[in-house]
Amino acid sequence: MTTTTEIRDTTANPAPLGLLGFGMTTVLLNIHNAGFYELNSMILAMGICYGGIAQVIAGIMEWKKNNTFGTTAFISYGFFWLSFVVMVLLPKCEPMSKMATDDTAKAAYLAMWGVFTAVMFIGTLRLNRALQFVFASLTILFFLLAYGDLMGASAGFKHFTGYEGIVCGLSAIYAGLAQVLNELYRKTVLPLGPVGK
Repeated sequence: MTTTTEIRDTTANPAPLGLLGFGMTTVLLNIHNAGFYELNSMILAMGICYGGIAQVIAGIMEWKKNNTFGTTAFISYGFFWLSFVVMVLLPKCEPMSKMATDDTAKAAYLAMWGVFTAVMFIGTLRLNRALQFVFASLTILFFLLAYGDLMGASAGFKHFTGYEGIVCGLSAIYAGLAQVLNELYRKTVLPLGPVGK
């Protein structure tokens, strides 16, 4: 007599945590970029805690679920936020005060994240329309930010970039909350636009 053992994954879906950590932090930073307030400790705290640590935790949880895309995305963007905060704070600490990042180096940093995001966008073509919008708008955001730093763009251009970043962040918030509500109600409350495999 043979016995069959079925193993089921009963762990929670970590994607909403990662998307919300990314989305809410992105919105708050880009409200600053749009010119509504100065860069402040609220943004940096979100970058460390929710955009940074929470996304890394979500990425580790995705690894446990054997999701390479989710692991790579959430851990990478979690450390993006942590590196962003370090880049802002490091020059304010002695003896690092002379190591501030100039605009050219910051543009290179943002452009590299733009290239990474563009490739990750290709991965979303197998997932859903909501994530496609998040990654497409994020790719555009990184390249707009890089262009703004490299070319010394006007305040108007930087404010426009901030509004684009707000839209990107809101789309990630939507994608995260849609997954929470759809799972809770066991039906499509907020559509994600699944695509055929």
